Amino acid sequence: MDKQYNPDGFIPKHGGYEKLITYQKSEIIYDGTYYFTKKYFRPYDRTIDQMVQAARSGKQNIIEGSMASGTSKEMEIKLTNVARASLEELLADYKDFLRVRKLKQWDKNHKYYAPLTKLLIKQDANYHDYQKGIESTDPEVAANVMIGLINLTSYLLSRQIQTLEKEFLNEGGLRERMSQARIDVRKNQK
Repeated sequence: MDKQYNPDGFIPKHGGYEKLITYQKSEIIYDGTYYFTKKYFRPYDRTIDQMVQAARSGKQNIIEGSMASGTSKEMEIKLTNVARASLEELLADYKDFLRVRKLKQWDKNHKYYAPLTKLLIKQDANYHDYQKGIESTDPEVAANVMIGLINLTSYLLSRQIQTLEKEFLNEGGLRERMSQARIDVRKNQK
């Protein structure tokens, strides 16, 4: 479902999450985490389920927030923040992966940092664009690509939450729109 709304009613346009960059990146994160955990953890390791579920929660809460936005800006803001929190939990798992294996988390001085940064900001990127890094035979490369994706998506979700807050302050919520619609109907009936 792309967008569901009644153009003549008080429920605003909502949905359309597929067009959100945060959703697109979170889908790559989910797919990458699924691949990463199957490759670098032993079967039945509880970490697999925890990481995959955190990645899934990040993606699914963006969907749910987008769809709920028509009737509740509050719910949209909350669910978008839950998506961000889930990805932050996942980020910690990738950092732990590197730390306990004594692998390096890349900083600005690392030779791959600049190329990864350039790739991260690529418009309309999909899994294929990151596949070489995510599916690298070097676990340090794979984890750092995932960390970069999560950091970017978390930042974008933070900006998205700020935008949602401003929209709410400027446009109000469902109760205000409902009241105004009822007032307008009464005026037209007279």
